[in-house]
Amino acid sequence: MAGPDGKAAALARGRAVLEQEAAAVAALAKRLDGRFADAVSLLAACRGRVVVSGVGKSGTIARKIAATLTSTGTPASFLHPVDGLHGDLGIVGKDDIAIVLSKSGASNELLVLVDHLKRLGVPVVAMTGDAVSPLAKQADVVLDAAVESEACPFDLAPTTSTTVALALGDALAVALLEHKGFKVEDFARLHPGGALGRRLLLTVRDVMVADSLPALRPDASMKECVILLAEKRGTVAIVDAARVIQGVVTSGDLTRLMEKRDDFLGAKVTDIMTRTPRLAAPGELAGAAVYRMEQHGIMAMPVVESDGTLVGIVHLHDLLRAGAA
Repeated sequence: MAGPDGKAAALARGRAVLEQEAAAVAALAKRLDGRFADAVSLLAACRGRVVVSGVGKSGTIARKIAATLTSTGTPASFLHPVDGLHGDLGIVGKDDIAIVLSKSGASNELLVLVDHLKRLGVPVVAMTGDAVSPLAKQADVVLDAAVESEACPFDLAPTTSTTVALALGDALAVALLEHKGFKVEDFARLHPGGALGRRLLLTVRDVMVADSLPALRPDASMKECVILLAEKRGTVAIVDAARVIQGVVTSGDLTRLMEKRDDFLGAKVTDIMTRTPRLAAPGELAGAAVYRMEQHGIMAMPVVESDGTLVGIVHLHDLLRAGAA
């Protein structure tokens, strides 16, 4: 077990690595120039798929970039350079674009692959730490991914360089999804499973109570309202003859009224209702409704159409149980 000095040294090394990698990413952000915008435009115009490739640790980062692009609306595949030269090049079409990662820009396997890609007429975006490397000279767009040194004390193990490449790939993916107008609904379509899919696909309409709604006319008394509050989970909507929302009475309103008046049962609902209640729309994301309810400390919201017509009541408990948060 490491002693106090060993723990302090480990902590210092860990902080130094994080600070070095954070500084490298910050420096990358400052160096970003028009070539990045050119790469985004080139990728946005791609009619096929994006083929991402790299060797070793760069290959691992390339896999992640391909996955991020695919999940944000740009079909992408990882292609190992060696596999590409032994049959897998068949997945590449003339409408594709390649992103190729290499710190040195001089990997033999990668350069041979790039040569074949260029013969196929596939544009190449290079992420490299050497802007005058053989890879950079063959690329259509060169993105500067240089770092001063690796976080490895021997300046050997890919650490800072892979962090920078990963961040640059994320920057490309996010800029590209915005350029293409990718929306949350598109993200939900590509992530239908699990908790993320539920949060992105679930709407208020899916969770709201729509039958036997607790609603009263404005001329109703609190005696009538108390019964509904007890039976219908503590929220009563006040609506006019056209069922347009006029206000809301809650159990909290009743409690405050009882503290002020002994004859509270004879009061009119209009005397205590909240006239500008928080409302939900049937088609809004359930997660958005949860956020507003938690922000304002309310347990239920009337659900209304665009003209204010009451169509349901949504309860925070039901939203949470359905996985909206």
